[in-house]
Amino acid sequence: MRLCRFDDNRLGVVRGAAKALTVHDVTTILDALPSWRYPLPDHDPLIAALPGLRDRIEALADAAPGIPVGNVRLLPPVASPRKIVAAPVSYRLHHEEALADQTIHHGTNIIPIDKAGLFLKAPSSLIGASEPVVIRFPEARNDHEIELVAIIGTRADRVSRDQALSRVAGYAVGLDMTVRGTQERSMRKSCDSYTVLGPWLVTADEIPDPSALEMHLTVNGETRQKTSTANLLRDVAALIEKASAFYTLMPGDLLFTGTPEGVAPVVSGDVMMAWIAGIGEMEITVR
Repeated sequence: MRLCRFDDNRLGVVRGAAKALTVHDVTTILDALPSWRYPLPDHDPLIAALPGLRDRIEALADAAPGIPVGNVRLLPPVASPRKIVAAPVSYRLHHEEALADQTIHHGTNIIPIDKAGLFLKAPSSLIGASEPVVIRFPEARNDHEIELVAIIGTRADRVSRDQALSRVAGYAVGLDMTVRGTQERSMRKSCDSYTVLGPWLVTADEIPDPSALEMHLTVNGETRQKTSTANLLRDVAALIEKASAFYTLMPGDLLFTGTPEGVAPVVSGDVMMAWIAGIGEMEITVR
């Protein structure tokens, strides 16, 4: 199932293929979610409830007319992630290009993922596929980084690698936009609009092997990044194991799994197209 959020916080199921994709409005299912009073929950309520609601969501989609995807404004498929966890230099060739290019490393110590660990991005940086990336510091180098994103579905506290994928609700395409400089990663990657998630959530049953997905990013039609998640130094399961060793992952938390080689600057007016096999593509403008 492909689940999206669109327009004024509506919920939809995406069906069809290629140029014939349609959104089927299932917003009424949100009435089945618990009502919350302060304090708010420590997770995304829809993602937590999704397994129990899925049959009803599919039935609602069957009865709803299709709206062409191009006629809706796509929001992040997860409304309320409490944590955005990200993996640095998790592809060997990206590690090598970062070490070789001073405009990427700025004299900072670029160390492999096993030594560097993971980092956090601010949830306030999150946007959806129909929103633009807004360059915060045009005088600096601002790079694109395409990544597979795993969306946590159930609580994960110190899970083993062999159990890790059972905690995943689904996957999405991500862009980890980055200001190059000497500041900490979490600062340079947490500007407003610097975390793009979309175009929708594809449930984990449709992605049986997240370690065999082709990905491709172009800017203004020119290929910049192209690889497979098979080239990850640490696969999705290993990354979940590592993350959950340090902090409990909750439904709706996002895990950005790292970017391959080919990172490069974007400027206002550029158009990025990010695609991952089995998930879909999203076109993001820069301004």
